[in-house]
Amino acid sequence: MRTKTEIVILNWNGAGHLRRFLPSVLASVPEGVGVVVADNGSTDDSLGVLEREFPAVGRIVLDRNYGFAGGYNRALEYLDADYFILLNSDVETPAGWVEPLVETLDRDRTVAAVAPKLLSLVEPARFEYAGASGGFIDYLGYPFCRGRILQCVERDEGQYDDARDVFWASGAAFCCRAEVFRAMGGFDEDFFAHMEEIDLCWRMQLAGYRVRIEPRSRVYHLGGGSLAQGSPSKVFYNHRNNLAMLYKCASPVQRRGYRASGARLVRGAVVPDAGASGLRAGRGTCVAGFSAGAQGAGRQAAGCSRCGEGEAPGHILRVDRSALFIRSQTVRQVAVKGRRFECDRCLMCRCSDGGDLSWR
Repeated sequence: MRTKTEIVILNWNGAGHLRRFLPSVLASVPEGVGVVVADNGSTDDSLGVLEREFPAVGRIVLDRNYGFAGGYNRALEYLDADYFILLNSDVETPAGWVEPLVETLDRDRTVAAVAPKLLSLVEPARFEYAGASGGFIDYLGYPFCRGRILQCVERDEGQYDDARDVFWASGAAFCCRAEVFRAMGGFDEDFFAHMEEIDLCWRMQLAGYRVRIEPRSRVYHLGGGSLAQGSPSKVFYNHRNNLAMLYKCASPVQRRGYRASGARLVRGAVVPDAGASGLRAGRGTCVAGFSAGAQGAGRQAAGCSRCGEGEAPGHILRVDRSALFIRSQTVRQVAVKGRRFECDRCLMCRCSDGGDLSWR
């Protein structure tokens, strides 16, 4: 049966989180909003907990761990709704958090995704690292948030309580239009985990949609439920996926800015992916800079719908030692270019309220 809004919680070995956080979700859900837990191949007692303690909650059982991106993509195929609210299993939700998100999408069809203000469960007076009050990206390609820059997390004193367009919304609590999610191909499953929501938000905006933050809605995030901060795997996925996202979504003009800066894409940089023992042994993935050859990734659409600026083919950015990963990202880059509705300059200006952008 079709519903207007479905809350979908992706779970992987999170039996403890389900016991702790699912009751607050169920208590705060308005009438007519569904709640589904998608289990991503858990090997703990997650399914038993759901069956014994939350029998009324819908369940989608996947055969293995497909990661954040693949898990959600597969789970959402089973659901028929207008809006999806993707919620981490370690998020506590107070009363009234759903309605402002749904109202935002109801009010403006150009908005593809909207997020609540993300606060820390451990320190409720502070923002939470994963999303704070809306995300942006700087000219070097570093994501940051209103309320969190690098490791500096601010106290929430109402300084970012204005609803506005942002560049990205955190996947910890991510409300989106189902039709747009599917039209964009969902999350990039090559990413597995980390950066996939920023990549999706970028692609949504290149296709002419908007992403918003709605601070009237707030939730409390524990964080580190799947990969702890500082985990070698987390570092690897964040760095690899950031480079893949820049290659796929940024225009050649913007990518030349990254290369010219010399501060971000350093040839031969090493991203750890071999675990602690591998780090001690000096192993890791070599992330090279731009390849001067390998042209022909395809041309973008004729130009920006706002300013008419056209785009040229780009070079291949080597983002992983896996040739399959590079090839897959190149195919995806061509698809992104084909859907491009506005250029980077107009997109960034809109998200920054017309502020100066040094990368131009």
